[in-house]
Amino acid sequence: MAPDAKVPLLEGRGSSATPAQTLGNIVVSIVGTGVLGLPYAFRTAGWLAGALGVAGAGAATFYCMLLLLDCRDKLREQEETEEEENGRVQETEHGHHGGANYTYGDLGERCFGPTGRYFTESIIILCQTGGTVAYLVFIGQNISSVLPSVSPATVVLALLLPAQVALSFVRSLSALAPFSLLADACTVLAVAAVVKEYVQLLVERGEQPFEGRSAFAGLWGVPFACGVAVFCFEGFCLTLALEASMADRGRFRSVLLQAIAGVTVVYVGFGVCGYLAYGDATRDIVTLNLPSNWSTAAVKVVLCVALALTFAVMMHPIHEIVEARLFGPDGWVRRRCRGGGIVERAALHLSRVAVVAALAAIACFVPAFGEFAAFVGSTVCALLSFVLPAMFHLRVVGPTAGPWVRAVDYFFLLSGLVFAGHGMYTVLSPQ
Repeated sequence: MAPDAKVPLLEGRGSSATPAQTLGNIVVSIVGTGVLGLPYAFRTAGWLAGALGVAGAGAATFYCMLLLLDCRDKLREQEETEEEENGRVQETEHGHHGGANYTYGDLGERCFGPTGRYFTESIIILCQTGGTVAYLVFIGQNISSVLPSVSPATVVLALLLPAQVALSFVRSLSALAPFSLLADACTVLAVAAVVKEYVQLLVERGEQPFEGRSAFAGLWGVPFACGVAVFCFEGFCLTLALEASMADRGRFRSVLLQAIAGVTVVYVGFGVCGYLAYGDATRDIVTLNLPSNWSTAAVKVVLCVALALTFAVMMHPIHEIVEARLFGPDGWVRRRCRGGGIVERAALHLSRVAVVAALAAIACFVPAFGEFAAFVGSTVCALLSFVLPAMFHLRVVGPTAGPWVRAVDYFFLLSGLVFAGHGMYTVLSPQ
């Protein structure tokens, strides 16, 4: 989903979402294609180690989301205190909250100045880029499995690239938002197909479910499973926007806990089921393990079409940040472009085409979905989900927090850095 931008499902609603609506929006923003790579992660780590890794990633994600909310609350308190000291001069302009519905980039700027915003937005772009490239890889491999004569790279360049260039010209997020729901519905359909196949395989084998399946496959498999799990918890940066959408914001933390706990249970159950069903034959995208028949092909094609349409939603925050730097009041193009609206509009469309083409080219060189998802999850997603929230919390809340709170913040900060370093080492080290 689109971090640090308007939430597609909430656009235009304001602060009026009920707890049930917010619960649904949190689930939609978190669940993505990464769930279909979980069985492979469990094969790599072992079913017990994978389950513990996913549960740990879910708990850590929830805690770090709370850190962002604590930072936002502290900054609001500081603003209200400043307004009181200034005789409430700003109250009529901004209302009770001092005009502070913060984005992730806003927190970075408040904590570390313009450099903090640039760094935070750069990590967001890298994280979102990893997600969009993973979408292209996923679609390419699934379509290639349906049409064996067509390579994944051909699917990306010949089919996806022209379609995504056309969709990049649609600038209304509201017009694209329904495709996110369609993609999630198709993901549920694919998960149901895998579970159905799992049950059939167990009945046919007539053996114990865990027979021949490793509970702990080795130490190095655990970071891999954790990386995929972190990648699966998409939408981390939507925390502040989702909380701001609620009519009763005081209930957001309990709703968030319900959503994260429910998604974690589903992730663990699905990962274990997929690995038990296929064992060492589990593919990095579990839909590739499904039998070759018309119903499986239909599931794959529908899922890929939905994801191809959702790709434009995933691209929105990337386009938004890039265009702000190029076409904003102080943007590079605005400073140099003297030809007026036509030239500027042409440059804007050209920038969108260039970004989409670059991501398609990168996707052609990604060898496997599972390894790529683990790499993105253990590097930029770890920085975005664990390191930055801990840094912000230490900066904003740390001076008045107790020693245990600061100790936990440092734990997440250092663990996230070590996790990201291990992810980089795994990719750069010779195989």
